Amino acid sequence: MSDGTADAGARVPTLRAVVVKATVTHTITYFGFGLLALFVFDYARLYAETELVHLMRPTTDPLVMAGPLFQPIRGVLFGVLLYLLRDAFFGRTRGWLRLWMVLVVVGILGTPGPTAGSLEGLIYTKIPIWVQLRGLPEVLLQTLAFSWLLCHWVDHREKRWLSWCLGVAFVVVCLLPVVGLMARRG
Repeated sequence: MSDGTADAGARVPTLRAVVVKATVTHTITYFGFGLLALFVFDYARLYAETELVHLMRPTTDPLVMAGPLFQPIRGVLFGVLLYLLRDAFFGRTRGWLRLWMVLVVVGILGTPGPTAGSLEGLIYTKIPIWVQLRGLPEVLLQTLAFSWLLCHWVDHREKRWLSWCLGVAFVVVCLLPVVGLMARRG
């Protein structure tokens, strides 16, 4: 496998396996890196005191707090697409790196719309470059973690402990926003 080709002895992952693993992996990495970035980059202040006030909801908004609950939808979409492209990423040496590069080029830097931090965003929005670049480390690290963890999990399905750990983490990530929203109402 050192030439980057698929391992002839590797089993082809099923649609269900790729979709479930992509959903779980995306939701966990999205939540983890989002929570870390919330504090490290002081998003509450950034969203309230910069041009992002016109673009981003406050971090205390119930919809923002519920954000992780919507991530399984994106995970399913990613999973279906990645299943269709499975030969390019799974069962290959550095398949995770290929996946990450696709996400960076197509999903972060080369988005078709003017998203903050993308080439289009830098050209067409009035948001200062420093504000746009502030959140880029979060997105780059989250997609890197997603790519590596997903490819590792799909390629090593015999590691049942990994499935259990990620399954428990997924449940916790989905329960935390619910608990937070209920506490806010209380």
